[in-house]
Amino acid sequence: MTNRLLNDVEARLDELISLCTRLEKENTSLRTKETDWQQERARLIEKNELARTRIEAMIARLKNLEAES
Repeated sequence: MTNRLLNDVEARLDELISLCTRLEKENTSLRTKETDWQQERARLIEKNELARTRIEAMIARLKNLEAES
């Protein structure tokens, strides 16, 4: 019975080690994806700000043209 118990504990430990390894890989993958998403978000915010600035400049020019008319 002791041998069987040891085998059960060993099998459970192997499962836990395997689970930890899988979770570590998944965690690394998720952290990489998070970094990629943060970089993409920063790029999109920058593009949005550039578009906003351009649109505001166009509106200002249109108002000037309208005022000159």
